[in-house]
Amino acid sequence: MSGAVGERWFITGAGGCIGAWVVRELLARGAVPVAFDLRRDDSRLRQVLDSPTDLGAVEWIEGDVADANAVSRALERSRARRVIHLAGLQVPFCAADPVQGARVNVIGTLAVFEAARAAKIGHLAYASSAAVYGRDPDAQADADAREDEAVAPRTHYGVFKLANEGNARVYWDTHGLSSTGLRPLTVYGVARDRGLTSGPTKAIKAAVTGHEYRVRFRGLTDFLYAADAAWLWWC
Repeated sequence: MSGAVGERWFITGAGGCIGAWVVRELLARGAVPVAFDLRRDDSRLRQVLDSPTDLGAVEWIEGDVADANAVSRALERSRARRVIHLAGLQVPFCAADPVQGARVNVIGTLAVFEAARAAKIGHLAYASSAAVYGRDPDAQADADAREDEAVAPRTHYGVFKLANEGNARVYWDTHGLSSTGLRPLTVYGVARDRGLTSGPTKAIKAAVTGHEYRVRFRGLTDFLYAADAAWLWWC
């Protein structure tokens, strides 16, 4: 998804870690990020932006991503023709409250796709997850996961992400709305402070500050730097 100077982008979940890095990348390219989130929280943006004055270039719209009318109004108000959908609840939150997890992760994604379809957005990018594969964390995998590998998610979060990929396919088949869904595994870096795979980032911080920390998962993983993840969604 290439952009241009002055181009307006609508980013859901802009207050999260990857969202903050995406906003940073867009600002660096001269684009105008319109941040959509449940509430304005620029704490992570303050951690990643080059200058606090850059915050003034970010436009905020508050709203619930699971409220289809609110999303549609926000997208129209944003005047954006580019959409990046990152809003969602992480693994522990979905495990603690599966109904709310489905509301935000699945209903919220449908609301974004529906708003994009109604606004005649040609393409959007969204966050899926490597959680759709459901690999056994104790298994010593002898090869990287492949796009055509069978998926069998082991968490509500993974099931929700897989449902989103299926719905994205239906929107293409039925309405011609194309999309790109990315499946990151362990994203790390400044502002990664929530979710199961935030453990390595917290461990790095603990090591730097001289504190003990135990990562709460085991097995093989892959690491993706948050700034690189943001670049993938932007391009």
